[in-house]
Amino acid sequence: MERGPGEADAPRSAESLLSDVAQGDDSAFAVLYDTLGRGVFGTCLGVLRDPDHAAEVAQEVWVEVWRTAARFDAARGSARTWTLTLAHRRAVDRVRAVQAQRDRDQRVLDGSTEREFDVVADEVESALEQVRVRDCLGTLTSTQKQAVVLAYYGGRTYREVADELAAPLPTVKSRIRDGLLRLRDCLGVTS
Repeated sequence: MERGPGEADAPRSAESLLSDVAQGDDSAFAVLYDTLGRGVFGTCLGVLRDPDHAAEVAQEVWVEVWRTAARFDAARGSARTWTLTLAHRRAVDRVRAVQAQRDRDQRVLDGSTEREFDVVADEVESALEQVRVRDCLGTLTSTQKQAVVLAYYGGRTYREVADELAAPLPTVKSRIRDGLLRLRDCLGVTS
């Protein structure tokens, strides 16, 4: 049907445009984009709060509209609602994907970092421990102290301690055992 010289095209509904898009009509797609583009971008921006991400997701939505226009069912709602629902779902998916990536990155970061270590506190604790051990060594008899120091600080075996002290091996073992028991009691170590 031909139109007269002053007649303009009547605006087409989004539903009819979407139906034509389902048939591969790219000019209908362009008009649909002009009709609903701001709403799609606004929906994405409302969820994502970042214009760059919103523009990227809106582009994905329009690709999906082009590919899945045949799935639109006018009996279930308007073309606008269908399109904006696609936009909202895509934007929410993007938020979830970004959060999941952040969570993965945080788990990797948490697992790869060494625990904080307070060098000063560790050195102070070690120094205090050494002072306590030295004080407790002072409570031992001289023969016990000599045997314990040679065995544990000198790194000698029972046999080497016995040889150095010119004492029988069973005597040296008894001195070391008795000395360690006294140290344990002095330090308050429970067995």
